[in-house]
Amino acid sequence: MQSKQTDRSRKNYSLWLSAWKRLKKSRMAMFGLALFAIICLGAIFADVIAPYPYDFQNLDETFQFPNANHWFGTDSVGRDIFSRILYGGRVSLQIGLVSVLISVTLGGSLGAIAGFYGGKTDNLIMRTLDILLAIPAILLAITIVTALGPGMFNLMLAIGVSSVPSFARIVRASILSVKEQEFVEAARLSGCNDAHIIFSHLVPNIMAPIIVQITLSMALAILSASSLSFIGLGIQPPIPEWGAMLSAGRAYIRNYSHIVLFPGLAIMATILSLNLLGDGLRDALDPRLKN
Repeated sequence: MQSKQTDRSRKNYSLWLSAWKRLKKSRMAMFGLALFAIICLGAIFADVIAPYPYDFQNLDETFQFPNANHWFGTDSVGRDIFSRILYGGRVSLQIGLVSVLISVTLGGSLGAIAGFYGGKTDNLIMRTLDILLAIPAILLAITIVTALGPGMFNLMLAIGVSSVPSFARIVRASILSVKEQEFVEAARLSGCNDAHIIFSHLVPNIMAPIIVQITLSMALAILSASSLSFIGLGIQPPIPEWGAMLSAGRAYIRNYSHIVLFPGLAIMATILSLNLLGDGLRDALDPRLKN
């Protein structure tokens, strides 16, 4: 039994190594990875990189266009836009990460249970999630935030819950494809309980589609957070968030377009990097690809 587990571990390591080699061959995927790494580093080290605090106001320097002192210019109250972009990256990435963790935890657990047990349990879980799936994700998120009130935690919860059905369907389909394999029967004969079989044997063997979905869902979560903040249901001032910065600057877009240009570019760059990385991961983790 120990020998079989060792062989399976070596095989899984070989598969992941092969996937990484295929991923490195994709220029677009590596570009996405590099761009996302730069965005993450900028957010993590915002305290070091940002020339000004995100809430520092200088009314003598309002509406300045990009210059040597303010690389991205200033807004209506003299705040440095470059600094606010960096600090806003922290907020957006945190929302995206936590929202996806909520989605993959709830959705993955429900999908794994439905796929493993099948029958009435499967029907009850999946039909309930089908009801949520019938509601557009952004509309469901708006409903939840409206009911709970604006704020970071409520925003992350709303976005996370709205993506639960997608993860549940992916995990359920993957569980159905592997639950009849020999290693599952061996685990059952060795006395493992259902929870141990699901989360220690089945889930590790279906990580490829989950990782791809996490990458793409994080992009969607950041976009949803920006959309909700844009309409006033997300992050509240003075905390910087890219969607809220767009909303605050839209009144000045005709004469001072830089106020909305750079937050928009930040959103676009983040979504682009995650989508390119997600597409590359999807191709690299496809078991049908040999080279």
